[in-house]
Amino acid sequence: MDRFTSMAVFVAAADDGSLIAAARRLGLSASMAGKHVAAIEADLGVRLMQRTTRSLVLTEAGRAYYLRSKRILEDYADARREAADARETVRGVLRVAAPFTFGEMHLSGAIGRFMARHPEVSVEVLLDDRYVDLPAQGIDVAIRIGQLRDSDLVARRLASCKMLFCAAPDFIGRHGLLQTIEALREAPRLVFSDAVSPGDWSIGIADGGRQGIDGPVRLRANNMKMLLAAARDGLGIAYGPSFVFDDDLAAGRLVALMPEGETADLAIQAVYPATRYLPLKVRSFVDHLVETFRGGFRNTQASGAGGRPMQQLEPPGADGEQPISAD
Repeated sequence: MDRFTSMAVFVAAADDGSLIAAARRLGLSASMAGKHVAAIEADLGVRLMQRTTRSLVLTEAGRAYYLRSKRILEDYADARREAADARETVRGVLRVAAPFTFGEMHLSGAIGRFMARHPEVSVEVLLDDRYVDLPAQGIDVAIRIGQLRDSDLVARRLASCKMLFCAAPDFIGRHGLLQTIEALREAPRLVFSDAVSPGDWSIGIADGGRQGIDGPVRLRANNMKMLLAAARDGLGIAYGPSFVFDDDLAAGRLVALMPEGETADLAIQAVYPATRYLPLKVRSFVDHLVETFRGGFRNTQASGAGGRPMQQLEPPGADGEQPISAD
């Protein structure tokens, strides 16, 4: 008698509380289902179930065997799905969410190349700096930057970036290089109003603590590109992730302030709902993002396979899946 089928009958009977229900689910007769369970018990030399006409109760050995058997059957089902995926084409609608500035500056090219590689995929993109509830809004994959809250999501690390202070040369000419915390506190600030990570506008000090920078606010906005434009115009000092400012720093339009200061490092991760079986379109897209950002960031405004190199950020760490959470 096929032991794999017998195991499936036993697990179904334990789940449904009835051999008759298990037989119905698997397309067997009740007597055949009973024979499958009896064959397992004979092979193991131990009783797995106490059966009556009205109830079915697992023995202690039965409970242990049930847990192992269920895991084996689930792994087998996953293996079959993965093998089937290898023959399938990536297709369907993929819904992606990302912070506005990161999405506009660095995600568009990655998505374009993914779509070129998989022509039967359609992509819907939601750019929003606020928290997005993935299941509630039907999002398949989101990009999260900074600290992640506990949730039922899985994360893949893409890269990391450093927070930094910067200002335009014209502003520095009027206010000085601002190389002390006191000088930063006296300068007008350009503040991102939707920041969610701890340590915003702060810098490490000698005793291991952090010192907040809480000077006057000249402009407060919920869009980093508006703050970037204001910084270029010399309206104040900006603070944000390096992927926002790197091109301007390299071109001399902005200058980093206190470059040796201990500002926060932020992880950039792709997150998606935790499910036992991950759809092929989601797994393929996340793998594509890991590949795209493995060596740092590129200017991905163009959607073609190219894209000119930009300043490399801190390389990513381990990119394995890990349950986490998301802010």
